[in-house]
Amino acid sequence: MAFVAVCVALVAAQGQQAFGANDEVKVGAEGGVIPLYLGKPYLHVMHEGRSVKVQRVQDPDFELRGYFAKTIRQCPPFCIRPMDVDPAVETIGEIEIFHFMEDQLRDGLGMIIDARTPEWHAKGTIPGSVNIPFTVLSKDAEDPEMAKVLISFGAKPREPVGEFTQKLEQWGVLDAKQMTDKWDFSNCKELVLWCNGPACGQSPRAIQGLLAVGYPPEKIKYYRGGMQMWQLFGLTTVN
Repeated sequence: MAFVAVCVALVAAQGQQAFGANDEVKVGAEGGVIPLYLGKPYLHVMHEGRSVKVQRVQDPDFELRGYFAKTIRQCPPFCIRPMDVDPAVETIGEIEIFHFMEDQLRDGLGMIIDARTPEWHAKGTIPGSVNIPFTVLSKDAEDPEMAKVLISFGAKPREPVGEFTQKLEQWGVLDAKQMTDKWDFSNCKELVLWCNGPACGQSPRAIQGLLAVGYPPEKIKYYRGGMQMWQLFGLTTVN
């Protein structure tokens, strides 16, 4: 574990850089820059009040070692997870996260959720992520801790709904597509949830918990690759 922490720190140190820096970037074999993807050498994201440069490790001989390099773990509990958590929730990859960072996250319309326990989060996380453990996101909507999180996502508690209003909503006269009897999710943020990778059940459980309280599935995305694939591609992490 100590070795993993050192690797995370090295990659994080390589990835940090302030906004507005005048980087001279030469993408391609001759320039020697390994981009995030074709035409995109790097991006910046805010993490806990500071700017972090997200890029790939530039050493072509870099090899992932430690916990996330393991190919075999005991199953259960570390069984390969399905591609989809729910048919209505989109599963995304790294490029989609890059776009999310530069669009929804930067505009304040979205959040990236590290759904792992605090112990895992402390070992390194994806820049821009907020740690909200699956143990919290799996709670009932009336639980004070869960209610606080939902409000931070932009959800609003509803006043008691009368029988007449309920009928109008059921008939479609009133738009209640993103509402429950107790919560209004109309203006809630888009969320990307992730955990340790394809064999990790923490973010799927968090997503299932959000769906159970009525969070709109179209506003939830699942990054199945998680920390294992993020580090396998040599992408910047932060502590």
